[in-house]
Amino acid sequence: MNSIIDRSNIHFFSEDVSFSIAKPNQYKKWVFKIASYHKTEIKALNYIFCSDSYLLQVNKEYLEHDYYTDIISFPYSEFPDPLEGDIFISIDRVKENALDNQIAFEDELLRVMAHGVLHFLGFQDKSEKESHLMRKKEEEMIELF
Repeated sequence: MNSIIDRSNIHFFSEDVSFSIAKPNQYKKWVFKIASYHKTEIKALNYIFCSDSYLLQVNKEYLEHDYYTDIISFPYSEFPDPLEGDIFISIDRVKENALDNQIAFEDELLRVMAHGVLHFLGFQDKSEKESHLMRKKEEEMIELF
């Protein structure tokens, strides 16, 4: 594991929304903590923040799902070490989820950002048991922030 954190391996983009991370280096450092916590490294992670309609189109085109979602993650390889891939996040969904759950937008954003990395690490959320473990891991990762 490298002792030097190369934050240039994590990128934040926006597609069809006006959104940017307020303190990008703080978030990048946190994502590296998540990787380090799981004893892996990051080769390249791209967070793409977008609208509901943009992510719905990605969901239809690449996964053949016709529904809104807050996040879709595309790993570049099957192996989680090093981590490499694209994580699409709907800012519309994050805002709505935060309102529905009566939590701050930033807290929901952290949850969703961690969720994408956890998928790359092999955690799933298809069954009730998997979803419960995923929520627990999300909370652990948020605590690292």
